[in-house]
Amino acid sequence: MHMSLQFQTQAKIVLFIYFFWWPIVESQVSNPLPRPARALDATLQDYAFRAFIRPRTGVPFDGIVPPYLTGIEISAMRLRSGSLYRRGVPTFKEFTLPVGLREQPYVERLVLVYQNLGNWSTTYYSLPGYIYLAPILGLLAYNGSDLTASNIPELDLWASEEAIRINFGRISPIPVGLVAKCAWFDLHGQVNFTNLLSGNVCSTTEQGHFSIVAESAVPPAPVPPAPSEPEPAPSEPTPSGRKKNESKIWGIIGAVTGGTALLVLLTLLILWAWRYKKRKRIRELERAADAGEALRMTRIGSMRAPFALGTRTMPNFESDFGV
Repeated sequence: MHMSLQFQTQAKIVLFIYFFWWPIVESQVSNPLPRPARALDATLQDYAFRAFIRPRTGVPFDGIVPPYLTGIEISAMRLRSGSLYRRGVPTFKEFTLPVGLREQPYVERLVLVYQNLGNWSTTYYSLPGYIYLAPILGLLAYNGSDLTASNIPELDLWASEEAIRINFGRISPIPVGLVAKCAWFDLHGQVNFTNLLSGNVCSTTEQGHFSIVAESAVPPAPVPPAPSEPEPAPSEPTPSGRKKNESKIWGIIGAVTGGTALLVLLTLLILWAWRYKKRKRIRELERAADAGEALRMTRIGSMRAPFALGTRTMPNFESDFGV
């Protein structure tokens, strides 16, 4: 009982350190290693949910990203699923959400997380052969029943009646001779291209990440094949290699010697068992012989031989029959 209470106390201390100390350490990281886009989504979801200090339904709350992601904008809006389906959302940043939006699995409340990756767009969504004319904008839906949760999976959000519209507003100038297209990155990393609507507007029927791109006039130079390197010449074994080989040889010798000794020991054991069994059989025969009729021994010269005390049937002479 005492050990159980002590373990629970230690576990509580570890959890306290993790939840209160780790955010401080995370905020002090100045240049972390690049992470994939899916890990970025989980991080932005966590920081977007932190903006709900006093949550109100249908009101967007802008979040604050950690210092090492400066330049990214996030916002979160909590909605009722029924209200979203019947009314939609006329304006949520650059997105216009129509009526008829459905989510799977169904939840009573959901949270829409908005992302504007800014100058991080090409870092997390590299698109060789294309020029970005607008930053990556993301829209993801999450379960809104627990606003303190983190790393929760996205809901599957899609438009069942009208398409979702993304108004990018002002974009970078389109290079002469090129055509701008809408690029949609789904949650599996696949990119799809659609035609751009008037006024720099893109449309979609599903959630994900979106931007406006133009195909580069100069195709990316092919990467030359790496020259084949000559096979390295066999080098003399190093002292460490010789020691390893010698240890292997001694190991083999020891195994063979041990096997031979074991075989000899097993042979001697079998031979001893056979002799023991033979001696035991002889003693049994002698014991059986001693249990029969005893004969008296007499000495004849230098030998001892058994002799009978008398005969069982006395001999009769022929004269006794009156012949």
